[in-house]
Amino acid sequence: MMASLFAGVSGLQNHQIQMNVIGNNIANVNTIGFKAGRVTFREALVQTYKGAGRPSEISGGTNPVQLGLGMSVSTVDNLFQQGGLETTGQITDLAIQGSGFFVLSDNTGQYFTRAGSFGFDANSNLVDPSTGLFVQGRMADADGNIPSTATVGNITMPFGQQDPAQPTSSITLGNNLNSVATESNAHLISAGATGITTVSNTPTVDGAGGTHTLTITGSQATNSTWAGTNVGNNASGTPGTILTGNMTLASLGVTDVTGFTISRDGGLQSDIVSVASVNSTVNDLINAINQISGVKAELVGGEIQLTRTKAGADYNIELSVSQLSVDPLGLNTTGNISGVIFGIADGTTQLIDNGTDHSFVCNDLFDPTSGEIQPPISLDIVTDENTGLAIGVEGLGGGGVEIEALNGLQAGTAIIETDDTTHAMSTTVYDSQGGKHTLTIEFLKSVEKNEWTWSASFLGNEVITGGGSGTVEFNPDGSLFSFDYIGGATSLTFDPNNGADVVDVVIDAGTPGQYDGLTGFASAHTASVLNQNGHGLGILDKISFDQSGNIFGIFTNGVSRVLAQIVLADFNNNAGLIKAGQSLYQTSANSGEPIVGVAGETISGKISSGALESSSVDIATEFTNMIISQRGYQANARIITTSDQMLEELVNLKR
Repeated sequence: MMASLFAGVSGLQNHQIQMNVIGNNIANVNTIGFKAGRVTFREALVQTYKGAGRPSEISGGTNPVQLGLGMSVSTVDNLFQQGGLETTGQITDLAIQGSGFFVLSDNTGQYFTRAGSFGFDANSNLVDPSTGLFVQGRMADADGNIPSTATVGNITMPFGQQDPAQPTSSITLGNNLNSVATESNAHLISAGATGITTVSNTPTVDGAGGTHTLTITGSQATNSTWAGTNVGNNASGTPGTILTGNMTLASLGVTDVTGFTISRDGGLQSDIVSVASVNSTVNDLINAINQISGVKAELVGGEIQLTRTKAGADYNIELSVSQLSVDPLGLNTTGNISGVIFGIADGTTQLIDNGTDHSFVCNDLFDPTSGEIQPPISLDIVTDENTGLAIGVEGLGGGGVEIEALNGLQAGTAIIETDDTTHAMSTTVYDSQGGKHTLTIEFLKSVEKNEWTWSASFLGNEVITGGGSGTVEFNPDGSLFSFDYIGGATSLTFDPNNGADVVDVVIDAGTPGQYDGLTGFASAHTASVLNQNGHGLGILDKISFDQSGNIFGIFTNGVSRVLAQIVLADFNNNAGLIKAGQSLYQTSANSGEPIVGVAGETISGKISSGALESSSVDIATEFTNMIISQRGYQANARIITTSDQMLEELVNLKR
């Protein structure tokens, strides 16, 4: 009877312990970095009434007869489950995603925690403000590197520290130079005797700037022209009459105005000259001829002169008559227009084909802004489709420019200048004293395909002492072929002219054959200076953290450098850690020694800045466990009261 009482007492006591753990969990539901506890029970002592019997040949074995004497607490475990991350915006609030613990120290021993609400003390040490313990990590050297031999210790931020000036030693170029870019507008500088009147202000195709000297030789095309011999078969029979416009055809001896035909260009076109009657005047005849396309008639020296209005050897005139008239005076001459006015014998055709083609040749000698004078090339001559005259030149700079001689081209020399096609980029570079200098690199398109020349310049009193210009060439596939300095230099050197050291800057345009720097595609200009490695004097202004625990210092000069690195610790058995209060843990014999390392590398957990890890307590689970614990406690209380009633019945037996 007493055994049941003590079993009930053990149940009451240990369920109370379970309630204590549940109460602690619920109390810490909002404690950052808190890990919920869990109680497990086990049966306590066992009283054996009879041992087990071995089986024999005549009977089977018998089981032992044992009686339990209550229960006890088996374990109170800490459940190291990941808590949710709560964003705070405070840069020094740190949370761990995954396994690991922050390492804290009081300079005598180490503590471990998941609560990362850190800050700085008066000495710029990174600490846990609630306990004053120092956050542990490794400090970087002056170059921002964490030495492999660096020891784990306190993290101290050098607020107010100066970052010395660093002269620029390299700049990196990248992106595209447009292979088909052109800003090379043409300008007429001197026309000479060439007759050139205008040069269109449009860019050349090749985009190369410089001076074009055009040498034009040859002569202009001529028109086929002819003046008929006026036989003047008038009534008096006097030959050689000087024609005037108001003379009538009859007065000149014309008796038939029909059938007078003018053909052009080998008979491709043919028209009959229509005159009203023999009483029509010479002017009427001239006007009638001028109605014919491509032929011009006019009085010149008392004769009607015919001109093929389109110049050239292939453009001619043919005069003929389709009807012969009998001379009424018996002079054996025809009375038609072709015979009387132009002296063409009966039944014949007069061919007028003394026109000539132009013989112009235009050579272009180009002296580019960048590069050597180019060998002369021949440009094409432009002719007028209507007049047949040479009226311009085309093909300068690969085309795109109209060169016009509106009154006809002539032999001579003309000078035409084309603008440079350029693309410029600028950046700030620094000298040894931190002085700023604005460096401009201008690219000038060369007359050679896929080639540009470049030149460096400064806005101030700086003096370039070497490597101030060069060439950049691209492969046909747009990749970089070469980036060179003129004169065999290997870098750009300049004197700041302010007392600082001479600065030597290597220009990195990329890897030949690759696309990791400058490229030469037929696409818009995007080439620029991607970065340079110099900076002026700066003062530590703020800090930031990355996922590996690196603490970056951000200086007022824009430099960002690693100052320190927070370390994490992990254990083979996290549940073996001893709680030290204030959300701290210490090692125990069963936790194993801490494995100290870098977040995301030797330790799988990663660090998030500006956030804290919430408690891992699940309210629903705790309330459920509370009900179970309450019922367990209640049931054990009933064991005691029932056992008491049984004892009372036993005592009453003596009555």
